[in-house]
Amino acid sequence: MPQIEKFTKELNLPGPIASYLRAVNTGAKEEFPASFADDAVVVDVNRELRGLDAITAWAGADIFGAHVHFDVLDVTERPGRTIVSVKIDGTFDRTGLPDPLVMNHEFTVADGKITELRIAF
Repeated sequence: MPQIEKFTKELNLPGPIASYLRAVNTGAKEEFPASFADDAVVVDVNRELRGLDAITAWAGADIFGAHVHFDVLDVTERPGRTIVSVKIDGTFDRTGLPDPLVMNHEFTVADGKITELRIAF
């Protein structure tokens, strides 16, 4: 069983979060938007993206365009939020980035969809 599948099943992650991680790690660009609500918000460090069209365009360039892959390191549950710490690999420019690149993905889920995703160091 691939690492992401094993980890998401063992931790019983909410469905949309597991789907997000699976879409990224398998390069399933067409499946990616289904994890998000139409009016979702993504804050990628200091960049804010609002709505499914903006999020899908961001993912096409910054995730799928750079062949990003996540190795899940830890999952923390907080009231109303799930924080997934991931080690990130891919073909992006690593200038000025820490090695290894570890970032937290903080999710808010409602009605079976990701409504907010905050990505930070």
